[in-house]
Amino acid sequence: MDTRQLRTLMAIVQHGSFGRAAEAVHVTPSAVSQQMRALEDELGTILFQRSSRPPTLTAHGLQVLDMARDILHREEEARAAITGHRVAGTLMLGSVRTSALGLLPRTIKDMRVHYPQLKINLRISNSVGLIADVAAGRLDAAVVAENLALHQSVRWSPFLREPLWLITPRDMATGRDPATLLATCPFVRFQSPVPLASLIDTELAQMGVVTQDVAEMDSVASIMSCVIEGMGISVVPDIALHRDEADNLVRLPFGNPQIHRQIGLIERSRSSARAGVITRFHDILATACGAYGVPRKGAPEGG
Repeated sequence: MDTRQLRTLMAIVQHGSFGRAAEAVHVTPSAVSQQMRALEDELGTILFQRSSRPPTLTAHGLQVLDMARDILHREEEARAAITGHRVAGTLMLGSVRTSALGLLPRTIKDMRVHYPQLKINLRISNSVGLIADVAAGRLDAAVVAENLALHQSVRWSPFLREPLWLITPRDMATGRDPATLLATCPFVRFQSPVPLASLIDTELAQMGVVTQDVAEMDSVASIMSCVIEGMGISVVPDIALHRDEADNLVRLPFGNPQIHRQIGLIERSRSSARAGVITRFHDILATACGAYGVPRKGAPEGG
């Protein structure tokens, strides 16, 4: 199997046609067709539905595309390790949809200053898929929350440990303790299959509180908007309060002692050519988290 064929396959998918892919990989359209026919013959399967315009990948084609990404990424990493050029190429990152997602754009911007020749590719997905992709080497690292069942081949390092707050409009907070507020005020619930929602629900159950739910949201940003507009009260992580409108809210510790949640990076347990780059990425994330940033422990050397 020729890696040129795999790059051509990825170019077809990226650019949407054989013709535009030919321009991208600097060959003729007929050469692109020949490469794809040769790849199909070698694999013994049809990769494209050529009757459609533009041609679309078959089910087997989608599998080969995933394989191509993996092979080309491993080739790039191996070349970087052998030549010593560990700050070039592509850093493949993933992240869950978290309220900490806002940290990533400026962190990636800072990474470009440190590694101007490094391209960073970010993929948003669920934690199960991200962990599997890191374990398989399809991603170099990913941002996920704690309390997850991890593969033995990956490790998790927190960069953020932050408190959870009960937030209320000022007119609802007067003279009442958190338990009373939770039991009597309209409550906007964070409803999502993620560790943060489970953490909040578990603490509410331990407090013996039955909330007066008026809405269920799967986005912390949406919850913030509802509370700011006076719809009710809720529980959010500290990072969600870093917006000007939140200054008018009352925040009270959630839990006794106050509950915290952690977010961190997963990466492969064994050292790789990207280990030093991932360490720098973690350090920048931790610094961006301010007082709640968690320094990296036992970081591998390299890069």
